[in-house]
Amino acid sequence: MQLGATLYIHNTQEAAALYQQAFGLTLGYSALNPDGSYLHASLCRDGQEIFAVSESRNDALVSLLRNADIRTNRPIANLGLDFPTEAKVRHTFALLAKEGTVTLPLQALPWCPLAGEVVDKYGVDWYIYLKQ
Repeated sequence: MQLGATLYIHNTQEAAALYQQAFGLTLGYSALNPDGSYLHASLCRDGQEIFAVSESRNDALVSLLRNADIRTNRPIANLGLDFPTEAKVRHTFALLAKEGTVTLPLQALPWCPLAGEVVDKYGVDWYIYLKQ
């Protein structure tokens, strides 16, 4: 069994480019809406889909997520991705934090040498950590 994840976000062309850069992914199968945004875009590593993006006009929800106090209003889910080096963790976190909201700054945690959480500018909650 493999869990599939689709991020329903606004500005999918821009977001897909950011996620490719941040996570070292490539664009797989994609289909466009008439306005040029992605109806569906698979983002892949080594030919395997990691997640997909699909255009959604959800600006109110994005604003709510980016302005919520994470201690009292956690999102239902976040996406956690591990990286093999501290440099990759810091690089990815910095890209996602640009125009996003850091909810847990990068730091050592009892279960992980380096981790942080950020809600990116598209409203996606990411947990980025160094693989032990």
